Amino acid sequence: MEIWKFLVLFFCAFLGGLSIFLVKNDKSQLLKLILSFSGAYLFAITVLHLIPDAYSGTDKREIGIFILIGFLLQVFLEQFSEGVEHGHIHKHHHSHAFPWGIMASLCLHAFLEGMPLAKDQNNELIFGISLHHIPAAFALASILVQNHIKANKVIFYIIIFAVMAPAGYYFSLSLSNGSITGMEQYFNKVMGIVIGIFLHISTTILFESSADHKINKRKMLAVLLGIGVALIGFYAAGHSH
Repeated sequence: MEIWKFLVLFFCAFLGGLSIFLVKNDKSQLLKLILSFSGAYLFAITVLHLIPDAYSGTDKREIGIFILIGFLLQVFLEQFSEGVEHGHIHKHHHSHAFPWGIMASLCLHAFLEGMPLAKDQNNELIFGISLHHIPAAFALASILVQNHIKANKVIFYIIIFAVMAPAGYYFSLSLSNGSITGMEQYFNKVMGIVIGIFLHISTTILFESSADHKINKRKMLAVLLGIGVALIGFYAAGHSH
């Protein structure tokens, strides 16, 4: 078990959320570029690594069903999260209401995203997920601040969100090595669900935020960079085996 992965997952989300108190001017364009890079990277990693790995087991016929379940699960979660996992920040009119739906769905989403890391032998996925959680945590913190949640409570809820992906990673480690008795047989099915979530998240990030479905030059560069980095990792991993 590699402790540095837990630390990277935690601190990217934690510092991303904490930056709400440090950012004085509008950084939305920078957040969009980080989102575009991480979305393209996640999509490429899903296609290059996660899908082939999931289909390498004995239950190949069922994997597609679990990918569809994951895709639909993310559609359902977004009815409550309002797209915060894409870095979307919506104005909330309930001045002192705590957004429980957003918090709960975002935490479940982060927990599930941490799960593929148990099979992330070449560390391709850890950075994509960590980068993806920076704008998500910032968006969550922004909504909490908008809703007049006190600063110390905002930090507390950011910590809860930041712990979720490392917790998912730890759970999947236990699942894949059989520490949770008899559960290792379900690992690929769980991965199918996570693949469905990644496909929904990454394609939404790539296409939804483009005005008139046109991508500006900076976003296109970020997307190509994300895919390029994933391809470099893919070929480097191939030569190392």
